[in-house]
Amino acid sequence: MCATTGKQGSPYLKHEGINMAVSDHTNGGLASRAGGLPPEEIIFGRSAAMTSIRQKVQKVLATDVPILIQGENGTGKGLLAQYIHFRSAMSSGAFVKVNCAAIPGALLESELFGYQKGSFTDAHTSKPGYVEMAHRGTLFLDEITDLDLSLQAKVLQLLQDGHFSRIGDKQERQAETRIICATNRDLQTEIEAGRFRRDLFYRINVISINLPSLRERREDIALLADYFLEQLNKRFERDMPAFSEENIESLSSREWRGNIRELENVVARYAILGSLDTVEPEAPRRSSAAPFRVALDGTIPLKRIAKQAIREMEGNLILSALRENKWNRRKAALALSISYRALIYKIREAGLSPKNSRKAAQAKVPRDKAEGLE
Repeated sequence: MCATTGKQGSPYLKHEGINMAVSDHTNGGLASRAGGLPPEEIIFGRSAAMTSIRQKVQKVLATDVPILIQGENGTGKGLLAQYIHFRSAMSSGAFVKVNCAAIPGALLESELFGYQKGSFTDAHTSKPGYVEMAHRGTLFLDEITDLDLSLQAKVLQLLQDGHFSRIGDKQERQAETRIICATNRDLQTEIEAGRFRRDLFYRINVISINLPSLRERREDIALLADYFLEQLNKRFERDMPAFSEENIESLSSREWRGNIRELENVVARYAILGSLDTVEPEAPRRSSAAPFRVALDGTIPLKRIAKQAIREMEGNLILSALRENKWNRRKAALALSISYRALIYKIREAGLSPKNSRKAAQAKVPRDKAEGLE
């Protein structure tokens, strides 16, 4: 087994004539680019939560103990696994990522442990598995909760003594590899439901790292957004200006259910399309067509009707001010004599956005044409 490098700078393994990429580019939005990983400040940010994780990671780099990384999709679990590998004593070996959710269960065992010639119908040659390829390197098992129970038992044996066997082979082999596992699920819930072995959990959970969502580290959004924009400007040979304070406030107000990956996608749309509309929080606008209902006793809910009418009137005034100021919310706030923060709250509450505004305008086109207002 020998390590080589692909044309784009990605590490590859060459084993018995098989070339296999050992890193991929879907690491929670922070894609590894030619030349190495992003700077540490970008990987960890400046928030208190990530500073604590950074300190923990520094303590485990000199060891080869198993690590469990938990967190929502898009929080950077894969990137952190790569960082640990390339900064550790295992960096001379390969970093082999296995997405357990992407490979069907029937194939995953042969992909992990390899197989011998003749072990099944299409086994015309012997093939090493990912475990062998990660010898003296790092095996990253992403979404480990997608392993079926029988395969979990074999991974447990590998963790216990480093021994395994290829499918159809009686010979027992040994691999020296650090195993890093990741999941976006609650492992305790999986254990209680009988879908995950408790003994395997204890083996992989020697060092546990829980990555916070982007919503829990909003102070890092500006840093990440600026970094993504800088990288995208280089990639697409663009010269989009840095985000303004208003842009950053807008980005910081979003929910970011897709976490860092979603943030990078939003910045990419901005870099390509060059429109600030692409970084506006989008929320479905509430319908104002709901009829007023009379109570069962025949009374009219006057207070509720009044509140709804006020909300609709307020929403229309805000929309008008935004349109007149070309969706510059600071100017709109001045025109309405309210604070910028109050305006942002009311925009979100009313579900207003340039996109929704255009949809509403387009819906009126047929009627306008009928009146000769083309």
